[in-house]
Amino acid sequence: MSKINEAELKKLYYSIGEVAKIFDVNTSLIRFWEKEFPTVKPKKNKKGNRLFTSKEIVKIDKIYTLVKVKGYTLDGAKKALREKSTNYSSENAVELKNHSETILKLEKIKIKLMNIKA
Repeated sequence: MSKINEAELKKLYYSIGEVAKIFDVNTSLIRFWEKEFPTVKPKKNKKGNRLFTSKEIVKIDKIYTLVKVKGYTLDGAKKALREKSTNYSSENAVELKNHSETILKLEKIKIKLMNIKA
């Protein structure tokens, strides 16, 4: 139930007002989530205005979905986000292991083919 389509985010940076408008929330809520969720770190210009990249908006979308759509508490949303990042890490480890095994098999095949050629 994503509130955004990542392909539609064409600008390099979005102001906090634009982000709040995307999610139909107050700017104060975006600032609050920035304090509560350390993964949300918008850049700031010389004036101190927050500049959100599309990656930051995707992070806010995940928080919005957990808190506003699914009804998670802030602690529950933090835990869910941590678990998702842990799941991604373990999936990457499995994928890396499979990749390494494939390379070893290909190297064995290469050796056999070189022996046949010789």
